[in-house]
Amino acid sequence: MSTAAPPSAPIQSPLEPDSSRKLGFLLLGLVLYVIVLTLPTPAGLSPSGQVALGLLALVVTLWISECVSPANSAVILTGAAVLGLMGKTLTPTGPVMKSADALGVMLTGFSSTAVLLVAAALFLAVALKHTGLDRRVALLVMSRIGISPARLTLGAMLVGFALALFIPSATARVGAVIPIMIGITAALSLPVNSTLGATLLIVTAQACSIFNMGFKTGAAQNLISLDFLQKAFGHSVTWGQWFITALPFTLGMSVVLFFAAMWLLRPQVPDQAQAAAKLREQLAAMGPVSAPEKRLIAVALLLLVMWSTEGALHPFDTTTTTQIGIALLLMPRIGVMHWAQAEKLVPWGTVVLFAASISLGTLLSKSGAAAWLAQQTLGQLGLAALPVVAVIGALSVFSIVLHLGFASATGLASTLIPIFIAFAQTLPVSKETAFGIVMIQSFVVSFGFILPTNAPQNMLCYGTGAFNTMQFAKVGVVMTLAGLALILLLSATVWPMMGVL
Repeated sequence: MSTAAPPSAPIQSPLEPDSSRKLGFLLLGLVLYVIVLTLPTPAGLSPSGQVALGLLALVVTLWISECVSPANSAVILTGAAVLGLMGKTLTPTGPVMKSADALGVMLTGFSSTAVLLVAAALFLAVALKHTGLDRRVALLVMSRIGISPARLTLGAMLVGFALALFIPSATARVGAVIPIMIGITAALSLPVNSTLGATLLIVTAQACSIFNMGFKTGAAQNLISLDFLQKAFGHSVTWGQWFITALPFTLGMSVVLFFAAMWLLRPQVPDQAQAAAKLREQLAAMGPVSAPEKRLIAVALLLLVMWSTEGALHPFDTTTTTQIGIALLLMPRIGVMHWAQAEKLVPWGTVVLFAASISLGTLLSKSGAAAWLAQQTLGQLGLAALPVVAVIGALSVFSIVLHLGFASATGLASTLIPIFIAFAQTLPVSKETAFGIVMIQSFVVSFGFILPTNAPQNMLCYGTGAFNTMQFAKVGVVMTLAGLALILLLSATVWPMMGVL
């Protein structure tokens, strides 16, 4: 008796559409790099500066297209830099570089204290997730704030604020909050794409961008910007100084977000008692606060005190105090986790990308490429003759428009901050004012408000299906315009009085 042959599996194309697109963008980036290197060297640009601009064209293509992972882009960047820099001098009077010298240039970012701070802060985020304290905080805030459209919206913002104090990863913060927001919507027997669901998820993403700017340790792009500023101007900003400087902006943007969400999205809550009971049930299911959570709370509060009193009550900088805190969290009996548990959850690709970005920014600066590019772009706009507030406005618009094509604020900071520093140093202003101009731009690079693709936290929330691009953009455009107006207002009033400008 014959049996029918099983149907053959469909033949898979060796290159699926998505992989073909990614390969195409990778090849485009490499072609752009080669083209920049083979063009005649422009007047005023060194050969190593031309290599730096070629690398910039390469990584911007990789970052915008997301054709490779962040860690892969760092490896590609390093390899391309070594091949391009061999046989060239980094500075006009420097020695000709061999492969080891070129590699050393691209590894300078790994010795930065900012990279160590990012890695340590990511360990802190892992500790919060490992103990469940992040979820407890979110549930506690949402259950105490009350159940109504306005209260739930405010609660989502307060959760974002609380987690931003200790978690430097936007992805980690939003990843902890999304299940809770979806759970609230489900408890009210509403679909995830209801007006309430859309509001809670949009506010979660937008508040994350706001609080990225509110704390020095709130986002990696802050630290990379400060690293460039410290190298260029010889001084940095303490955690408390950053917080105080950003506070009027953060408060203003929070108010705008609340009213924009309530006005544009109009969330509705049909059964408040049911949602309140659901939140209490989830919080009760977590049980009493565990011993590891208590130890983590103690360390977190200690870190917050040390960060906020840096330079006032003690001489330790943010990196040192954070390292001490992480050491405590990894100690037997005192800590809450051990290395084998933590290393599996730390996004090492973020650390590698951060270090490679600092290396690229340093190369742009030392080779003179940043100064040359600043002169050829911003220098041609006649901004030097304008008041400082007008200069800040023009740079902010430039950054906001460019961010529409970027999915990573870290990548945008790596690209723009060295150029802004070089440009600010050519302005007829004091060194302190030039520092302030660039510091304000380090806030603006976090303006990922308009499109879901403008920030990882936006994409996480968008992936829930709670809202569409148009809903997000409506709120995002209002946030962006309000943010730009606040930047200009504060630059003309409060920040000069605070000594920022």
